Amino acid sequence: MENVRSSLKVTNEQALLVHLALPKASLGPAESLDELASLAEAAGADVVWRMYQKRRTPSAPLYVGKGKAEQIAEQAKKVDADVVIFDNDLSPAQIRELEKIINCKVIDRSELILDIFASRARTHEARLQVELAQLEYTFPRLTRMWSHLDTVVGAAGGAAGAVGGIGTRGPGEKQLEIDRRLVNKRLTVLRRELEHIDRRKQRLINSRSEHFTVSLVGYTNAGKSTLLKCLTGINVYIADQLFATLDTKTTRWNLDRDIHVLLSDTVGFVRDLPHHLVASFRATLEETLNADLLLHVVDVSHPQAEIQLHAVNRVLKEIGCNEKDILLVFNKIDRPVDHLPSRSVRDTLMTLYPDALCVSARTGQGVDNLHQVVLQRVTGQKLHLRITCSYNDGRAAGFLRAHGEIISENYTENDIILEAWLGQRQLPGLQRLNPRSCDILCL
Repeated sequence: MENVRSSLKVTNEQALLVHLALPKASLGPAESLDELASLAEAAGADVVWRMYQKRRTPSAPLYVGKGKAEQIAEQAKKVDADVVIFDNDLSPAQIRELEKIINCKVIDRSELILDIFASRARTHEARLQVELAQLEYTFPRLTRMWSHLDTVVGAAGGAAGAVGGIGTRGPGEKQLEIDRRLVNKRLTVLRRELEHIDRRKQRLINSRSEHFTVSLVGYTNAGKSTLLKCLTGINVYIADQLFATLDTKTTRWNLDRDIHVLLSDTVGFVRDLPHHLVASFRATLEETLNADLLLHVVDVSHPQAEIQLHAVNRVLKEIGCNEKDILLVFNKIDRPVDHLPSRSVRDTLMTLYPDALCVSARTGQGVDNLHQVVLQRVTGQKLHLRITCSYNDGRAAGFLRAHGEIISENYTENDIILEAWLGQRQLPGLQRLNPRSCDILCL
């Protein structure tokens, strides 16, 4: 299949950034452009200039005003920009009209994020998901993506003509329809293959039903992979860059003696994450959807930490995870916060969320406390038990010694009587061993 539009290649390209500041925006122009610059740099671009405009509503033809578009064109020429990146989602018509005025490639925030995902995808599954998201994004933009539609192409029984003139329109439309059919066919193939992967992954997740599962979620670059390595010792790819992790990594996390959970690292979220990208990565997000506990990791050293926290909560709500058991983890507390905005944000978050756990995944600070809190969530409320079991069947006594805290042991002529603390979630495992008696003394 001929490629509809090659993935954006911005390596060493000079990028001019544009932001339209609307009245109800969650971030100011400077902060929004800072994040856009991080995204652009993650895609391999060099940011050479930043511009913004304040408006009550976007302009329908160009998103920005016509005067601002002309100003962008002038500045892009001055700084020799190769690409103009908008921190907003643009319609195909707006991109087409802007490119006419600016005389430069124009992309929006969604296309930039898609390009980063394309460059980070390593596994077959991730590549399929990225391709699906890209095709769904580009499908309504097909008309502007074919430069050869301005030329009459040879069709069966017809001859190729010259650029423009009578007769050019029909063959162009015919070619466009061919392209649309090809894209639709590829979309069908991708969706079918991803549905197969999704079913296979669901079977894998269901096979883990006897295990307690924990999933790391959070804004991109919040430190989830570093925390996974700190907790489990597993060697994972760690980089100070956006979307370093696209593929779910699941490993065993030993909490206490015979108690362990399955811990998964997931793709990071971002503000205004494209909806079709969330839908395409549903198979990857299955780990989050089926987890017993979510660890929401927040980089509290970031000046927009609170906004990032709310952005993740919105995505969790969108995928149906907002009602799950969620433990808030404030990461990177070892980083000095000398500038007032970041210090104020961190102090505000710690006041608003006093139950959040403060850790440094890099140094290990606070990780032991996190370990104990998760262990308590896994085992449940502590129960004071008295069990009686025979000498001939020591399985129940062995279970208590392995999973509980023994208070006392007494021996009679035929039985062993033990008192112990045991987590509520572990009680069914003890009862399945059929001790002579099992009494709950108190909570």
